Amino acid sequence: MREFDVIVVGGGHAGIEAAVAAARLGARVALALPNPDTIGRMPCNPAIGGPGKSQLVFEVNALGGVMGRLADATAIHGRTLNASKGPAVRSLRVQNERDGYAAAARDLVEATSGIEIVRGEVADLDVVGTGGDRRVAGVRLVDGRSLVAPSVVLCTGTFLRGIVWYGRRSREAGRQGEAPARHLSAALVATGHRLMRFKTGTPPRVRSSSVDFQELERVAPDDPPASFTGTPGPRVTESPTWMTRTTAETHLLIIENLDQSAMYGGDIDGQGPRYCPSIEDKVVRFADKEHHLLFVEPDGVDTSEVYLQGFSSSLPPELQDRMVRTLPGFARAEIQRYAYAVEYDALDPTQLDVTMMSRVLPGLFSAGQINGTSGYEEAAAQGLIAGVNAARRAAAMPAVTVRRDQGYVGVLLDDLVRWGIDEPYRMLTSRNEYRLLHRQDNADARLAGVGHAWGLVDGARWDAVREGQARVEAEVARLSRARDGGELATTVMCRPGESYASVVARFGASAEALDAMEAARVEVLVRYAAYIERSQRELAARARFEAWSLEGTAFGDVPSLSAEGRAALERGRPATLGAAQRLRGVRDSDVSALLVHLKTRPGGGGDADGSRNGAPAVGALRRAEGPGGAVSRETAA
Repeated sequence: MREFDVIVVGGGHAGIEAAVAAARLGARVALALPNPDTIGRMPCNPAIGGPGKSQLVFEVNALGGVMGRLADATAIHGRTLNASKGPAVRSLRVQNERDGYAAAARDLVEATSGIEIVRGEVADLDVVGTGGDRRVAGVRLVDGRSLVAPSVVLCTGTFLRGIVWYGRRSREAGRQGEAPARHLSAALVATGHRLMRFKTGTPPRVRSSSVDFQELERVAPDDPPASFTGTPGPRVTESPTWMTRTTAETHLLIIENLDQSAMYGGDIDGQGPRYCPSIEDKVVRFADKEHHLLFVEPDGVDTSEVYLQGFSSSLPPELQDRMVRTLPGFARAEIQRYAYAVEYDALDPTQLDVTMMSRVLPGLFSAGQINGTSGYEEAAAQGLIAGVNAARRAAAMPAVTVRRDQGYVGVLLDDLVRWGIDEPYRMLTSRNEYRLLHRQDNADARLAGVGHAWGLVDGARWDAVREGQARVEAEVARLSRARDGGELATTVMCRPGESYASVVARFGASAEALDAMEAARVEVLVRYAAYIERSQRELAARARFEAWSLEGTAFGDVPSLSAEGRAALERGRPATLGAAQRLRGVRDSDVSALLVHLKTRPGGGGDADGSRNGAPAVGALRRAEGPGGAVSRETAA
């Protein structure tokens, strides 16, 4: 029997963040997994970031996490997506060396004082106490060994009763070439947890030498490159990526062979991700589309494979060969690793609280795909929060979290545990009603202080963040006063074709030089000052109505509610008007109807504590969703 403060089960992106964070906070950590060689493995595309996801990585970095550091260090291609759009949706995405990322992750884990890697599969949870006094006390491995700790973090990915499908053929596996976790699902059910069955997939990997890259559209990396940490990796401009498209022949092959698909053949029960569909789903759901865009991305500069993003499939290997060869540039393609679907158990995340601890079994935390999310970035964010709170619980310290109004991490936690999911969850910018305030460029300014308070951001870095923010604020103030020929510098910067560099050339530089990231932030703050100010006012307005209590509301008696909205409200039973607004299926008109009802029912509206308060106008409620329109109800699960 070995004693620890925290046991982390699994060495993927969630497990890495959880173990490193807990250890850095002084916990003795056991990182338990069957094969340490799989730490940091990227089973899908070896890429980090993208819309909604890069914001999570910037925030994890600001809080003191490690994904941004690993991504920058092993990047071979980097681009800022949506660069021509507003700052709320601009998103960095980097392609990584698959093997290099895993090697860097394992090196980091092994170099972190306080982490002991324990080789073994977890079979059961040890529980002490009865009734309301139950709590987790450790885990047991399949070989009979016991690990004891007051905090356990499950980061098992897609391994719980995992089944991999190639067409209608299947085998037990958590992912290609790795055995599933066969026992832990039963342990979770035995302790009172509800499980869901989900499905995801991955595309084929093609031998690079068999691809005619001259037929593909080349996508060059940004130069100069951006980075998550402020320090671009040494190889980030080294490789291009490419694009190709499906053809009519591709679509015909798929339609004629849908009966060979595990999903369409009825073999898979798990719900797949709506926002990362298989190529079969795309062809069936979007039958009017003549082609679908595919991204051809290298697994590394020195590796022999390219990843065909957008072409995930559960069709059989022999059919995949034919399908891939219908793509421009792939007439002679040789598939080295075939696409597959994986079906797995996931916890219903409404059984957690926003610290990632189970409401059913105190001391048990979970993070990543076990909670029903679908990406590396979502996993890392959850892992960081779970690791911090696992360590704090072991040290008898109060739990912490990130609020929804503080960042994308808070949106992720809130969406998962308060509103639940019925499909694998993917972060999207549209899920965040505060997205203009939660940009990737200001993540440090928003959250480094939080990370410092938790103990993950050291004093030197926190000082540097504050000094940088002071330079940005001083420069914005200087430009708002600077004039040339009667024109304000800030007015000039807002014109098309102007930039911070051009304005400085005309109006002069600040006394203290700004780095590239600080200069970019100045430009955003000046160009979007009116929108940012409006968002801040709307955030304050939202705070006034968020707490309006719905206690005792009979939703069946509320006039003008849509049938879908009424069903969602009855199912979710939100405590406040703000909570109701974020329920999937609740429309803008439903929120307006609730507001009218609260104002006209006996006693009128009031805060959650029963106190009276003036109601904001219906228009203010709608505008509080944030600039760029209300967050989609379909994507606000």
